[in-house]
Amino acid sequence: MNHSLRVVRSGAWVLAACVLVACSRPEPPQEPVRSVKVMTVGSQLPEFRTEYAGEVRARNEVRLGFRVGGKLVARPAEVGQRVKAGQVLAQLDAADYQLASQAAQAQVQAATTQRDLAAADFKRYTELRAQNFISSAELERRETTLKAAQASLDQAKAQGGVQSNQKGYAVLVAERAGVVLAVEAEPGQVVSAGAPVVRVAEDGPRDVVIAVPEHKAAGLRAGLPASVRLWASDATHSAVVREVAASADAVTRTFAVKLALQGEQAAAAALGSTAYVQLQSLPAGSLASAQQQASAAPGLIKVPTGALWQQGQGSAVWLFDATSGSVKAQPVVVATADGNQAVIASGLKGGEQVVVAGVHVLTDGQKVNLFKEKNVPAQVSGADQLAAKTENQPAVVAPAPAKGQP
Repeated sequence: MNHSLRVVRSGAWVLAACVLVACSRPEPPQEPVRSVKVMTVGSQLPEFRTEYAGEVRARNEVRLGFRVGGKLVARPAEVGQRVKAGQVLAQLDAADYQLASQAAQAQVQAATTQRDLAAADFKRYTELRAQNFISSAELERRETTLKAAQASLDQAKAQGGVQSNQKGYAVLVAERAGVVLAVEAEPGQVVSAGAPVVRVAEDGPRDVVIAVPEHKAAGLRAGLPASVRLWASDATHSAVVREVAASADAVTRTFAVKLALQGEQAAAAALGSTAYVQLQSLPAGSLASAQQQASAAPGLIKVPTGALWQQGQGSAVWLFDATSGSVKAQPVVVATADGNQAVIASGLKGGEQVVVAGVHVLTDGQKVNLFKEKNVPAQVSGADQLAAKTENQPAVVAPAPAKGQP
């Protein structure tokens, strides 16, 4: 009886323990340890020389146009053609100007006749006044008439000269030798006075034109030395900054800088060819001192843009602590972007490890592991794969032939 009671009590205790275990809450699963990629940031000294892509142009590019308007009847000039001084580039219909010139010449002849008649009258009245046949007032009137006729003749001659010049303006000629870069009017088109018809690059010195951003253009001035590397010949030439634009371009917001190529070979560079320019944003004398100051000052720190995440109203990165194996949020101030990298103004220093992958699934103080690339297995040839398959496959036993079969 006592033994049965003990068994019942033991069963009750076991049952109670099972009930308590079943009613207790299960322990929450532990958060998995995530793997992250990190990089060690370092400071970089700012560069004092930057290479710009530019274009070789003639120092003097002239857009030639007619000084009078009219219908374009001929344009011998073509793109790429070499022209000489005085060569005809285009011609207008000069029929109207020819008629105007003839009319002006007729007016000159009429004014000459009137002047000659007034001169003859004045001479005759002068002789009559010497004999006291006329009064002095009459002689003065004849003299005034002669002066008016002379003035009319001078006016007619001037007008005739203008009409003659306009007839000559109907022919467009090259003022200097050069190369035709573009034509902007075709025969049959009516052009106005001053409208560009032909653009000519005159022979002579060559310039390289580059576009410089605003923060770089502030330190440039005329006379700064530079080196120019031509893409076609891969030759390097010396150059000097000749002109810096006073205002930025309305579209690109950059400043046009013209550099004068030095040397005879550089002056013969092909127009429109690509050139790479390295120039100094500081005078040569102060470049060494500026580099010394930069070496003493903190350098630039860059991190990939994927390492940044939003924290409140600013940006932050995750710093990896190798001692504890955890990450910590670090607010940073981004100065600017350089391609796929962000330039950090403050918040980081050289030598710190920053998480660059998996930043959006981390929490402050979370344990992490450093991501390691898996070892890529060596490539196996086809013969080895076939051999391995043959070894792993079970042997196939052919069934015994039936009676009567070979």
